[in-house]
Amino acid sequence: MTKHNGECSCGQVQYTINSDPIFTHACHCTLCQRYSASAFIVHSLMEKTNFSLERGNLIETMGPSGSGKGHTIKRCQTCGDQIYSQFSGLDNLLVLKTTTLNDANRYPPQAHIFVKSKLSWLKICDDIPSFDAFYRREEIYSSESIKRFKIALK
Repeated sequence: MTKHNGECSCGQVQYTINSDPIFTHACHCTLCQRYSASAFIVHSLMEKTNFSLERGNLIETMGPSGSGKGHTIKRCQTCGDQIYSQFSGLDNLLVLKTTTLNDANRYPPQAHIFVKSKLSWLKICDDIPSFDAFYRREEIYSSESIKRFKIALK
């Protein structure tokens, strides 16, 4: 069984994921740039049942989203680091902030999204698919990832 640990920057929140993510992408939208105070953020989509909070407490804050529906952000109550987000209509899924994993190199982006708002000085490798906006899951997810995604929607 796949098992990986992660934590916030102050170490008060520690968690385990019990499977590989469904899919990992780097988002270059201006909202993610602001949330992360960086050029982009790396997100890993996974089933909520594969996330276990081992230590600490998460607080909820609301944030805007590109869809206009907003999303719930789960953060460390001490340092405020984002651990994961949940989006409306995707109740059984979470979007893990991949770089909170102790070995974030384990899940490099499989795609870059919203590159139309990418910072001009950032260079993206040609070997990873890039999209001006979001992608169509059916066109980029593996068959196993599509299956897991559809099961989680039920």
